[in-house]
Amino acid sequence: MSQDWKDICNFSDLVKNTGVCALHNNEQVAIFVDDENHVYAISNYDPCGNAYVLSRGLIADCKGRLTVASPLYKQHFDLQTGECLEEPENSVKAYPVRVENGKVQLSA
Repeated sequence: MSQDWKDICNFSDLVKNTGVCALHNNEQVAIFVDDENHVYAISNYDPCGNAYVLSRGLIADCKGRLTVASPLYKQHFDLQTGECLEEPENSVKAYPVRVENGKVQLSA
């Protein structure tokens, strides 16, 4: 069965090492692009701070993993898996994401 994809934004709208927030299937999603133009998508909701703020976090290497540090309490969330490194019970959803024809797409 093939996967359906939904356009979220233009890749050119993204700035390296920063995040943007997008609405996808009525959920806030934080989308990031790294130095090598890899795109990641995780939930924008920070379960530690109870706020939708992860798209405002800082991308950082933490223990050899590419993460975003929450702007509230600084927990690190793995951009590939959504795992919270300090508190795994507070991990967030990671979304399948790709770039096709200059568009960032999430799995519908």
